[in-house]
Amino acid sequence: MSAHDAHYGGNLVDGARMLALFGDVATELLIRLDGDEGLFVAYDKVEFLAPVYAGDYIEAEGHIARVGNTSRAMTFEARKVIAVRSDVNDSAADFLSEPVVVCRASGTCVTPSEKKRR
Repeated sequence: MSAHDAHYGGNLVDGARMLALFGDVATELLIRLDGDEGLFVAYDKVEFLAPVYAGDYIEAEGHIARVGNTSRAMTFEARKVIAVRSDVNDSAADFLSEPVVVCRASGTCVTPSEKKRR
């Protein structure tokens, strides 16, 4: 996460940034499945589980849990893999041997029938 992503005091990153990452993951999953970007319709559940700070490195992953005629139910998880160490100096960071889950979500995307290519 960059300094630009920090939204609150202490360089805390807005949780909406995790949702933006999930949107990118959903787009990739839909392109792989349907050959089209599709549309993100709604989140069913969002859990913010740990803070994210400017300087942290986040990996986001998603899976298609269910495929309907045009709808695709998806699950997402974002994990912190590198944590900033501003207590040490302004460029210190630690690689985390165990990633920290910072956010989980589930939602539904739709690929209109006329846009599906697969």
